[in-house]
Amino acid sequence: MSKSFEKYQKRRLRSSYVSVVISISLVLFLLGILGLLVLNTKKLSNYFKESAAITLYLKNTVEKDQILNLQVSIDEQEFTKRTKYVSKEEAAEIYKEENGEDFMDFLGYNPLENSIDIYVKADFVSPEKMEEIESLYKNNQFVSSVSYDKPLIDLLTKNVKRISIFILVFCGLATLVVVVLINSSIRLSVYSKRFTIKTMQMVGATKRFIRKPFIWNSVKLGLIGALLAIIELGVLLYYLDTTFPEFGMIDNRVEMAGLFAIVFCLGILITWMSTFLATQRFLNLRTEELYY
Repeated sequence: MSKSFEKYQKRRLRSSYVSVVISISLVLFLLGILGLLVLNTKKLSNYFKESAAITLYLKNTVEKDQILNLQVSIDEQEFTKRTKYVSKEEAAEIYKEENGEDFMDFLGYNPLENSIDIYVKADFVSPEKMEEIESLYKNNQFVSSVSYDKPLIDLLTKNVKRISIFILVFCGLATLVVVVLINSSIRLSVYSKRFTIKTMQMVGATKRFIRKPFIWNSVKLGLIGALLAIIELGVLLYYLDTTFPEFGMIDNRVEMAGLFAIVFCLGILITWMSTFLATQRFLNLRTEELYY
């Protein structure tokens, strides 16, 4: 009978440890995702900003060598990320693919113009600077007109800062939730041994002596949970980098290593603090209060 009870207790204990490790790994994984979001907010905003282009429509009288010289001069500008030349034949094909009809069949000629798309660096994507670039080229002898999506630029400029602030606030709140969740898991684990704690205290064991095995055991669980969370983050990063290579999620290895180190240290620190506070609480309770 006693052996069966001991086996039951061991299974229950292992089950408790597994649930604590899973809880720690999941919340640290969530925290790691938020860290990734914070680290890559600027990259994401820059990606969307640099996707906006200013299009220079060229006069039909402009020769190919003149177009090439103009493109080279644009590439040399400090605001230029890259340029792309689109001939009027290519533009007609793009229009046909997007709209499913060939306007040249009933017009008999191609009314479109050759163009150069200027993709601007993120620091120069603002209404004021885009207008300056527009003014720089709209009176150019080779350019018939300049076009870009002004409402989109206004939207990007206004919302990027708001989104960054929102992400930081959200991450702060989420971090607090993560700490509370891990603390709750550890407290439940310690709660199941509250009578053992009080018994050790009654036979003369010091608070430090009683706390030590509980803290060491919780720190080991925190280590395992943190390692699992790091592995999960590594798999997620690999998937994101494979699926969206343009974002360069793992280009900065130092940042990624720092994030993994923070997750690892938090796994240890939070479990240590939670166990210390939980054991301290039960050490300070009177015997009759353990039943409530």
